[in-house]
Amino acid sequence: MLCEINEYAGSLLGTWAYMSLLETIFLFTMSTPVFYYYYARSNVTYEKWIYKSNPKFPSPEKVRDEIVQMMKGMFCATICPALSLHLASNGYGYAFCGWGDRSLAYHVGTMLFTWMVADFFEFSYHRLGHIDLKWWRHHKHHHVFHNPSPFSVIADEPVDQFFRSSPLLVLPLLFPINMDLLFIQFGLLFYCYGVYLHCGYEHSFISPHNGVINTSFQHYAHHARSSMNTPYHCGFFFKIWDQLFGTMYPEAKGCFCAECARKNGERSLEEFKKITVPDYTILLKPSFWMTLDTFKIVAKE
Repeated sequence: MLCEINEYAGSLLGTWAYMSLLETIFLFTMSTPVFYYYYARSNVTYEKWIYKSNPKFPSPEKVRDEIVQMMKGMFCATICPALSLHLASNGYGYAFCGWGDRSLAYHVGTMLFTWMVADFFEFSYHRLGHIDLKWWRHHKHHHVFHNPSPFSVIADEPVDQFFRSSPLLVLPLLFPINMDLLFIQFGLLFYCYGVYLHCGYEHSFISPHNGVINTSFQHYAHHARSSMNTPYHCGFFFKIWDQLFGTMYPEAKGCFCAECARKNGERSLEEFKKITVPDYTILLKPSFWMTLDTFKIVAKE
């Protein structure tokens, strides 16, 4: 399927444009329903709110900024995938489309291997953005979204998204890999899990205090408490990287997850009634977007 995209597009620029269009459709298809379910006024209930990491809701202006930043990041994030397909179609590297002559075990094995490699790479690059001033200048724009919504998954500066997508270019140059499987893995697995991490809500089926998997609380804590030289919870899927590199949020500072808030009696019905839920339908009005603030290059602090 992916190899046909490059053949249909006819050029590297055409492949990038085609993939950017598909990616735009994919991003809104994945993020919009989750946002509507959790953030639309008519859908906000006490039963859901008690699982919200930050009891407050972001302003429509901040959500608008997330979407603008998401689109900026997306146009850069598709450069590496487009280049990867272009190189593969011209015989460079080891990429192939379809099952090829490889066994099911090979495909499963490469998927698991690339999953772990990509997860460690994401942690390492993410941590670099908090310990090196040069990289923090790019990454800090993602942290203006301290109370993220599902639209903030790739709401990064273009440089960040270029490097985050680079495994899609590098991995097929190193060993034989099914391009369809690799792209589906990054698109569905990583972005969909990213929507969960940025949704702002925790879930009853997994505790933020589990020792293996990063939950939406860990990523909310990263947005809310991390800055330059405080790289808390930089991992994506697995907690092991933060555990090994000492970047877990210090227990001595106390936990502020929704689970602990409920145990401490901080999520009462009385508190819920004090919460103001913005009218996000304004996001559907063209006049809300046609302002100078919408198109500022630097994300607003």
